[in-house]
Amino acid sequence: MKSSIKVKSGVFLGTLLLFTISILSILVLEGIKRNQQKQYEDFLFHQSKIANIYVRQSYLTESIEDKKEFLNKKGQVLASQLSTMSEMNVILYDMSGKEIGNSALFPDEINISDTLNYALENKIAYQVVGESLDYLAPLNDLDKQIGVVQFQYSLKESIKFYEDIKNLFIGTGIITLILSFIIGYFYYNILAEGILKLKKAVEKIRDGKYNEAEILKRNDELGELSKGIYFMSSKIDQNIKDMEEEQEKLRLAVEKLRLLGEQQKNFIGNITHEFKTPLTVIKAYIDLIDMYSDDPNLIEEAKVNIGKETQRLYDMVEKILRLASLEKYDFEFKAEKIEVNQVLNEICNRMKGKAQKFGLSLYTELKPAAILVDKESFMQIFINLLDNAIKYNKPEGEIFVKNYIENEVVCIEVKDTGVGIPKEAGEKVFEPFYRVDRDRSRQTGGNGLGLAIVKELVEKQQGNIKLLHSGKSGTSFLISFPLLNTQNV
Repeated sequence: MKSSIKVKSGVFLGTLLLFTISILSILVLEGIKRNQQKQYEDFLFHQSKIANIYVRQSYLTESIEDKKEFLNKKGQVLASQLSTMSEMNVILYDMSGKEIGNSALFPDEINISDTLNYALENKIAYQVVGESLDYLAPLNDLDKQIGVVQFQYSLKESIKFYEDIKNLFIGTGIITLILSFIIGYFYYNILAEGILKLKKAVEKIRDGKYNEAEILKRNDELGELSKGIYFMSSKIDQNIKDMEEEQEKLRLAVEKLRLLGEQQKNFIGNITHEFKTPLTVIKAYIDLIDMYSDDPNLIEEAKVNIGKETQRLYDMVEKILRLASLEKYDFEFKAEKIEVNQVLNEICNRMKGKAQKFGLSLYTELKPAAILVDKESFMQIFINLLDNAIKYNKPEGEIFVKNYIENEVVCIEVKDTGVGIPKEAGEKVFEPFYRVDRDRSRQTGGNGLGLAIVKELVEKQQGNIKLLHSGKSGTSFLISFPLLNTQNV
């Protein structure tokens, strides 16, 4: 990740100051710690010498018989006397490591076994636990060790002094670091300001913002350079605008040609495919009539089927022209207030005869609601939907039509108990010429244009249509239009 010269300079300066202050603080604090350690080591060594002299003098005053049990008998007294002399808690041990004297009223339970074993070998040892130092030194007679003396030295004052010095260094270091950084940062900021402005100007040119370059108010080389960048960016901006205008014109022309080519290709392909079947049937019957012109049954059958296929072609041409006109032109629909329940009831009454012809039952659940639409288009929408519900239903199936109001929108559901639409075809059913089952569509006279026309009619009147549900239990479409507020009409 790149960073600016300001950041780099600031980071370098801050790092250098932090490194210098840290090293200085560490060295000074380490020196203080070592000095404190030397002081208490010297002090405790001196106290151990005094303890040895005092114990030796007391030992020499004893008789030969008492010397054998000297420490065991006098240990507690000696510990108390040494504690008074040193102003520290003193503990005495014999050569077996047994405690024989302790000046503390409430001794601390601290494990010093390892340190004690080391001291019993006529060596000085100490350990630090928290704010306390346990210093153990051997007690010697003239020629042999007779025990161990332990001084419990408090490090509280030393630790407090060290912490105070450390906090002082931290506080002073932070203040020094901040002040030095601020002074250094402003110094480098003044020096780098011109370079950064030029950098920003170059970045704007790189990002295509040619007219946003600035001229620096400086009487030096940076000022001259900024003027050159400004005039260069202005010239580039003008040239690019001219090129973009020409390129956009060319792009629009190419895109329009591509779309027209695709539309033409798809339209011709679909029409050719859809017209081929009825024309093939008509041609076949004409050929049969030429071969068996004296067969009255064949002639009658040919008349019926040629008539059906001709009507199918007529209907297809009419729907194609209707769909093409809806997509190409914005017709001025004659919008009027209609009562949804009344018009739907009228449409359902018209379609009930056809439904009964196929053994289907048509049920309605209609509620009062007013919308503003073209009545003829509205009727065509639901005639097409009900016609599909009849064509693609199952024997003795049912059709349901209901409406309701939800969030200021009139919702109308058309549901059937037919064969359903596969899930993967749910988004394609509104495309022209798309049919889920081509064989069944030919049997029922479908050509894949009905739902495409319905969608165009719905959307031309600010409505919406979607496939609400489809499965083995049937298909359900949801059509919605804005609710007409009768108070404002």
